[in-house]
Amino acid sequence: MKGHRDNREYVADLERHGDAVRITQEVDWDLEAGAIVRRVCELKAPAPFMERIKDYPGFRYLGAPLATYRRLAISLGMDPRSSVPDIAEEYLKRTTSEPIAPVVVDRREAPCKQNILLGDEVDLCKLPAPLVHDGDGGRYIGTWHAVITEGAEGDVNWGMYRLMLYDSRLMVGAVFPFSDLGKAFHQRYEPRGEPMPFAAVIGPPPLAAVAACAPSPIPEPELTGMLMGAPIELVKCETNDLLVPAHSEVVIEGVILPNVRVEEGPFGEYTGYRTSPRDKRLTFLVKAITFRDDAIVTISNMGVPTDEGQLLRSFSLGLELDKLLRSQGIPITGVYMPPESTHHMMIVGVKPIYSNIATQIANLAFGSKLGPWFHMVVVVDDTIDIYNWDEVFHALCTRCHPVRDIRVYEHAVGTALYPFLSAHERKYAKGAQVLFDCTWPLDWDPLNEVPRLVAFRSVYPKEIQEKVLANWEAYGFPTE
Repeated sequence: MKGHRDNREYVADLERHGDAVRITQEVDWDLEAGAIVRRVCELKAPAPFMERIKDYPGFRYLGAPLATYRRLAISLGMDPRSSVPDIAEEYLKRTTSEPIAPVVVDRREAPCKQNILLGDEVDLCKLPAPLVHDGDGGRYIGTWHAVITEGAEGDVNWGMYRLMLYDSRLMVGAVFPFSDLGKAFHQRYEPRGEPMPFAAVIGPPPLAAVAACAPSPIPEPELTGMLMGAPIELVKCETNDLLVPAHSEVVIEGVILPNVRVEEGPFGEYTGYRTSPRDKRLTFLVKAITFRDDAIVTISNMGVPTDEGQLLRSFSLGLELDKLLRSQGIPITGVYMPPESTHHMMIVGVKPIYSNIATQIANLAFGSKLGPWFHMVVVVDDTIDIYNWDEVFHALCTRCHPVRDIRVYEHAVGTALYPFLSAHERKYAKGAQVLFDCTWPLDWDPLNEVPRLVAFRSVYPKEIQEKVLANWEAYGFPTE
């Protein structure tokens, strides 16, 4: 199936599956819309589609567009009831297929060009940027979007970096130096004193947003095509040569200014806390705004799990780490990052065929490009279902020796968003990491030293298990 070309097709599909609610009464951009989205995330309720925004006729909001696995399945054209392992399998299948190159279309065929503001007409205050959380440092137009720039190697990069309105022509972004945009800006543009062209796409096609926040080595336009099963249509910007999804809702074009910083933040983040203080950050000068008729502004409300910030980053990070470990020949059964961990915990299942394999897994994971985004690795053996927290938690509490099986990495790269770090550590991105090895030592006698698991699947003969399962409904129990 082809992925949704735009958010309009996606909303219609969500409604068809009972996973969207149309709100027809007027909603205030000042905290009310944000409060609705936050409540939806905490209840895992249907996505709110707000059709009337106070002070902004002609604009609409779509909140929590991909805040649940159910909606991720719908975006991929799968049954909404698909399990997380099934969604992961489909994602891996698509992202290991042949790349699907994008198609560049004429501007006359691009819905995002229906309205074009240039020169003196450019005014960010014409866009319904919401005040998402009480206490935020400003109104954020970029919470679920794609910032398109040149990559560190001169290629293209789509990333997701929060964007706050500073005034009618300036936005401010929180960009870490180790991110792809940060590397390109700090290593190529700012040293030369050159402004860096950018395009911020608000309300991109759903799977384009997934690609923008996925830590994949595949270029995002091709990755989007692989996820959609069809080429994504791109169109050239008005003021630079960057290409943006033609069916986007709003496109903000301009340049990131070298050696200019203005204040940004604070902002409620994916960790569920407001951790980064107000500080001077990268400055985006806006030169053009284009948007569709009745444009849909997408809102993600970062906070207590789960929302897009945790769910999709956890999902894609885990699968990229799965690919990394398999590429090194590690006999893993899978990798899962629970979104409730705010993608800070990586759970790995492995067949422990040699001693200290958990240490090798942790070294590879922490040493990778993805390492700064998480700080806990839990390794279990192949008898544990990594998607079943009850089993993982039981293994953590019964198989991990408090001294022998916990390995601490004291000096690691961190991020300014880790709530447990001191203000000094957050400022200088100093972190720490830890491995919990929940595998039995290989030098233990499997018959006499390895404790026997007492569970339905392990202490009854196969024929008894099959008999009980076959008669389960007859006993009077509901089937799963």
